[in-house]
Amino acid sequence: MRAKRFRLLLAALVPLAMAAQVDVNYEAGLTANAGDSELAPHYIMANRGGVVTQQYSTLLHGAVWHTMDTTRRLSWGAGVEVWGGWASNTTYLNNYQYQKEMIEGEGYTGYQYFLVGTENPQHPARVWLQEAWVEGKYRGVQLVLGAKRHESPMVNDCLSSGDMVWSQNARPLVGARVGFVNFQSIPFTRGWVQINGEVGYYKPGDNKWLEHHYNYYNHFITTGWWMNYKYLHLRSNPNKPLVVTLGMQAACQFGGDNVFYEQGKEVRRVKQKADAKAFFKALIPGSGGSNKGDEFFEGNHLGTWDVRADYTLRGGHRLSAYHQHIWEDGSGIGFRNGFDGLWGLEYKAPARSWLDGAVLEYIDLTNQSGPIHWAPGDHEGTPLTNETTGGDDYYNNYAFNGYQARGMALGTPMAVALIYNTDGYMRFIHNRVRAFHAAVQGHLGQQWQYRLMGSRRAAWGTPLMPMPKATCTSLMAEVGFAPAAVQGLKVKATLATDHGSLLGNNVGGMINITYTGNFTIGRK
Repeated sequence: MRAKRFRLLLAALVPLAMAAQVDVNYEAGLTANAGDSELAPHYIMANRGGVVTQQYSTLLHGAVWHTMDTTRRLSWGAGVEVWGGWASNTTYLNNYQYQKEMIEGEGYTGYQYFLVGTENPQHPARVWLQEAWVEGKYRGVQLVLGAKRHESPMVNDCLSSGDMVWSQNARPLVGARVGFVNFQSIPFTRGWVQINGEVGYYKPGDNKWLEHHYNYYNHFITTGWWMNYKYLHLRSNPNKPLVVTLGMQAACQFGGDNVFYEQGKEVRRVKQKADAKAFFKALIPGSGGSNKGDEFFEGNHLGTWDVRADYTLRGGHRLSAYHQHIWEDGSGIGFRNGFDGLWGLEYKAPARSWLDGAVLEYIDLTNQSGPIHWAPGDHEGTPLTNETTGGDDYYNNYAFNGYQARGMALGTPMAVALIYNTDGYMRFIHNRVRAFHAAVQGHLGQQWQYRLMGSRRAAWGTPLMPMPKATCTSLMAEVGFAPAAVQGLKVKATLATDHGSLLGNNVGGMINITYTGNFTIGRK
């Protein structure tokens, strides 16, 4: 039925595209970066679609797209973006293990432990397809097929530290989604209540990345998994000074193949279901399979309760406050995990000025419903009769690698993602994080613009594997120049640094040169 509907949509769109005048946009660019650590600083890596991660890289990219006209009843859009070039290696370890060596001193005998293994240098693909999509709309509903950048429905992607469920941190996933084009008024509410939302299924396409970076010694690797993502938001009348948005985002990892290793040997292989029933249970959580810990809900579910309030002052200045309350299971959904989540304030100017916008955010992931996860169904025959949930272990799951794509966190980049795990461990090792993030941007005249970002975070490992406190201070300054003499040309320079025990001490810089333009094909 879905395939038939899509064919009907294409049948309607293709004649329309051939008969109408089509505006086509294009972009070509060069990106080069360098630093003094094997990975780029946080603010050069984070929320840039996963395109720059290494110490050194020189990359070219090109994109062509047609933007869908949302004002028309029937419209379509399509686009493709390709990246390629050279990037340096990061050294990971295969078959790693800790070995101990006796040390003796004056009146002292003990052991020291060190990590050994086979060096495994890795770098990003020399050429990759960043985006490729087609989309169509009828009235207020749209269908998107392929890999397309996913914008957050809650936070400012340019200034925020990142959406808690699906940020701009990783490369776009390949999939299909259907949803509203924008907020739509609910009938009989006279415009006082509007609705927005979408639902989709995706593949991360990162099997090779996982296979090349995994250590093949202990723990497990999960490839071939699916992701379901959906959100539903309700908004009050947008024509009033105060606008309130409420709703939920939810994601689910399911399917895939799990291979478990102990001491360098494969000990177990499990194929997770990805049939029609699994797709339905990912959409609407239901009882799982026979695996211990999976009897209640199938797949790895996570999400946020979202609330946002926007107040427009005289003159058009807008002040906003928002909160994303993160959850991993029923305890988080029931607000048993304290103040965990993202808390933010935002300012947006009515027109271009020296201060176009500013964001101040506080991120807290330290409660996690407590460190212990225990329920009567987990341990039959015990005297425990009351439910004691906890150990939420945000972005981790017993059957899936960390919630990521190609090593980059799909959720907030403040949780230290898998790409930093040079020992080949495929889970988050620092998700108990507390951080402050601030960002501003603006224009200095008609040709110059700037963006400044800074954060301070502390991390304590995970609820199940706590670690001593590690800290990181990250800073970034970015300046862009768009010469009036050459329309479409833009040059941007970025300087960023990290300092602390969490990510190490490093400094890096990046240059971006892009040229954008458009042309028209077809006839009026």
